[in-house]
Amino acid sequence: MTPDLRTVRLTRQLVAAGVIGGLALASGVALTATSGWLIVKASERPVILTLMVAIVGVRAFGMARPAFRYWERLITHDAALRDLAQRRVDTYAALIPLTPARLGRRGRADLLTGVVDDLDDVVGAQIRVTVPGLSALIAWGITTAVTTAFDARVGLCIAVLGLVVTALSLIAFRVESAGNAALGAARADVTRVAETLTAQAGEIAAIGAGPAMLADLDRVQQGWHRVALRQARGRALAAGGILLAVGATTWAVAHTLFVEQRHTAPVAALLVLAPVAVADALTPLAEAARALARARGSATRLAAVLDQQPAVAGALDTPADAGSPPPSATDPGARIALRDISARWSPERPLALDPLDLDLPVGEHLAIVGPNGSGKSTLLAVLARHLDPETGSYAIGEADALSTDLAATRRHYAVVDDTPHIFASTLRENLRFAAPGGNDAGDPRSAGVAVPDDELRDALRLAGLGEWLAGLPDGLGTRLGTGGRGISGGERARLGLARALVSGRPAILLDEPVAHLDSATAREVINDLVQASSTRTLVMVSHRDDGRDGFQHTVSLESPTRSV
Repeated sequence: MTPDLRTVRLTRQLVAAGVIGGLALASGVALTATSGWLIVKASERPVILTLMVAIVGVRAFGMARPAFRYWERLITHDAALRDLAQRRVDTYAALIPLTPARLGRRGRADLLTGVVDDLDDVVGAQIRVTVPGLSALIAWGITTAVTTAFDARVGLCIAVLGLVVTALSLIAFRVESAGNAALGAARADVTRVAETLTAQAGEIAAIGAGPAMLADLDRVQQGWHRVALRQARGRALAAGGILLAVGATTWAVAHTLFVEQRHTAPVAALLVLAPVAVADALTPLAEAARALARARGSATRLAAVLDQQPAVAGALDTPADAGSPPPSATDPGARIALRDISARWSPERPLALDPLDLDLPVGEHLAIVGPNGSGKSTLLAVLARHLDPETGSYAIGEADALSTDLAATRRHYAVVDDTPHIFASTLRENLRFAAPGGNDAGDPRSAGVAVPDDELRDALRLAGLGEWLAGLPDGLGTRLGTGGRGISGGERARLGLARALVSGRPAILLDEPVAHLDSATAREVINDLVQASSTRTLVMVSHRDDGRDGFQHTVSLESPTRSV
């Protein structure tokens, strides 16, 4: 289900919150104006009873403003949080069919952060745009009507002030919209360079590229600063224009009232303070306009990601029998065969994988090598059904993998990449979710899979983590990740392999599984995997020569004959 990306929504709950917020703002305006009348009237030392109505009014408006504001905030945040929860579910559900072929070259953290922040901006427009806009309109209307009842000229000044603030808010919207794209690009440059510096600090120091990278970081930060400063100047222009408009309106009202002196001094004080008081209700319109610009930019970015067509046929379908894959997808004796397979990541791009034939008998251990761009990772994506081929046929056993249920075909494979994710949980839970049914949509066991600890220990031992496990303070109950025990690169790679073993799937696809390890550790990790997978099919993509000794065949995607 595609999430609703509208930035301005009018629901019954939001309209109610806007009306209540308008009453809160109107109470604030009334409090200021009535206080002015009371102070001036009291200076005349009248009989105290003549002040009682104003005194009660000041008390009532003073209590009504926070009470209405609190009520409005309860309604608004309840609506926004409920909507955010639902739209997050819809957004993640829409992202799953696009993974990974349609998500571009963005890193996982960058993509997740961008989606979360953009969605927060879209939903936050309810709090920052819809409700403040309705509230300001209601308070402005009430103030205009009341002041017009006292003096039509003052009412006209208040009406003109509202129109001027609206015009300045539109200018703020245009300035914010114009700067959003440039600011986002500048922020992305800073994030890219900073992430490279932190993630590859050792390699950068080893080749002496630290000063150049720091200079590059300074350059992109200065670019970000220039864009942010330009946008801040536009915001300051709008804010200053509103203050000037309020001052001019107050002067016009004062000039009108005190030159002709049509009203008593207390009433004149009330009317003079009206523009100042209503400014508190109208000033948030500029911030609402900026929030609307940010929300629309976020909605545009989200739509660009979510409106794509999945790269795999059937990705949008929810199979009724997802929990019971056909035998051909789980049979350890199934042979994998590709004939004349070619693929590309998007229609407008050239082929990433040229036509290729591939035969993988049960238990085959195949290494795939080749330069960057030769199609190694593309081949793994086709095998794992993350990308449909452009041409050719693909069979698992006797079944056509391209027409077989997508979830069932994917359950034939465990995929291990170069940076397995470590969840902030126990070692047991980091392994258990990979068990059969542990992360399969539609499988009733996916809510919690009871895997015997002995099986988890065996998987860790086969992955070469037996001694490491023995040294953990709480064994399988040791907490990993954020707030827990840190792990080295070799331990992370071996943990990814242990997950693949726990999954029990007949074929394992490895995408540069030891890319960040030293040569000796890489050999040990791969040798442990090969020994633990004598009956499993292994397909490994690697740039490295070390660690391939246990593989029966090697295919080079740059060689003239590319078939096995």
